[in-house]
Amino acid sequence: MSDGRLSLNQETVKQWSLPELAEGCAKAGVDKVGLWRAPVQAYGVEATARLLADHGLSVTSLCRGGFLTASDPAERTRALDDNRAALDEAAGVGTDTLVLVSGGLPEGSRDLYAARERIADALAELVPYAAERGVRLAIEPLHPMFAADRCVVSTLSQALDLAERFPAEHVGVVVDTYHLWWDDRAPAQIARAGAGGRIHSFQLADWITPLPAGVLLGRGQLGDGSVDFRFFRRAVEEAGFDGPIEVEIFNEALWARDGAEVLAEVAARYAEHAC
Repeated sequence: MSDGRLSLNQETVKQWSLPELAEGCAKAGVDKVGLWRAPVQAYGVEATARLLADHGLSVTSLCRGGFLTASDPAERTRALDDNRAALDEAAGVGTDTLVLVSGGLPEGSRDLYAARERIADALAELVPYAAERGVRLAIEPLHPMFAADRCVVSTLSQALDLAERFPAEHVGVVVDTYHLWWDDRAPAQIARAGAGGRIHSFQLADWITPLPAGVLLGRGQLGDGSVDFRFFRRAVEEAGFDGPIEVEIFNEALWARDGAEVLAEVAARYAEHAC
């Protein structure tokens, strides 16, 4: 049985329009959703906020900001402007959490350390803007296979090293089981994050093998792979986290199915494997 903390991330049922998401979640008794910027922009920020409020839904996060590693000044300016727009959108839909995917190595670069320092520099510029809008920046470490092209922040330790340069109410981290399940240092870093009040989002997806050709779309339904969800839930709760738990699965097989069927399965698997 569900515990009322389940949040359905919009990408899990990408086949649904925003009105279908709102209606489907309300009908299923799921009152929390995580949103993505592109469909929100297409529907309209204010219209999205009204739609979700009319269906009794709250927004647990908006994804995504980030891509802050550019060394070219013009690219850096564009990235900062885009992140300010993302913060406006997050505030507009009523969430206090903007998820950041930090960005990969600039073309021709092999300097991971310099890329991470540019993330810190960008955060220093964004934090005051985020604070004015009441939105937290949540750094999401991604599995190391994404370090080159998508996210040079691969571990919670690296994410916290960045986040801890700023007040916890402004910058924290995302604990995503898909990206962290392999790391035997994750429990200690979850405790570190919790002690500092920096767990701003907790997301679930399973790691399935063999990996598909498009690895980014290879997240599995809960229970289909290698992740011990109860272990991670215990870890974040022992660290003091008691917030919403998002199920965020990128999987073409799920997207080809009926959305209501997928949501029902998500809720059942959440109750079976994560409660």
